[in-house]
Amino acid sequence: MRTPLLIGSTLAAGWASPAPAPVVPAVARAFRIPRRLADGHVALTFDDGPHPQGTPAILEALARAGARATFFVVGEQVEREPGLTREIAAAGHSVALHGHRHRNMLRLTPGAFSTDLERGSASIEAAAGLRPVLYRPPYGIFSAAGLRIVRRRRLGILLWSRWGHDWRARITPAAIAAELATGVAAGDVLLLHDADHYSATGSWKRTAAALPRVLDAIEGAGLQIAAV
Repeated sequence: MRTPLLIGSTLAAGWASPAPAPVVPAVARAFRIPRRLADGHVALTFDDGPHPQGTPAILEALARAGARATFFVVGEQVEREPGLTREIAAAGHSVALHGHRHRNMLRLTPGAFSTDLERGSASIEAAAGLRPVLYRPPYGIFSAAGLRIVRRRRLGILLWSRWGHDWRARITPAAIAAELATGVAAGDVLLLHDADHYSATGSWKRTAAALPRVLDAIEGAGLQIAAV
């Protein structure tokens, strides 16, 4: 009995081996999964949209600051809000892929994951007239097979180096800004969410309230924001 169990455990470990990359920098380095920018800018990134209230609030705050961001959108939400997807692109922000459905990659077969990638890309192309070239998986989690599929499709990959935990129900705008902006440095990739589709209801309101403080802190540190 031990041999089949050992084989199964080894295969499972291999399948999930890249999964800790969002929280273990050494794993990200080992699998060549970027968490930072190489050009010295700071990247503001927003996951899980578009959202009918959250995305416009974020776009307004970015417009006031003259800042450009990267929106990792979800295909099923793009299909619900194609106009907002076009608005993101028209405002000069980058539109990137966060999958068609917000599912943990470890639970998907390679075939199901390939289908999800294609459906998500097609949704963005239909809404905004562009094919996404950058991908971030839901929860930042890769399977070994999924990582190979993404690279075969020549999609760029970007996780994050700092996050505000803004999806939580009890976190405050001040706490979000402090987590993201205290000690922010050149090359950092900041993770926020412009939607509450997969998180605490209304969480986008706290994100929108925190964003001006984050932008001020980045400017105060003498850093430049760039869309990826």
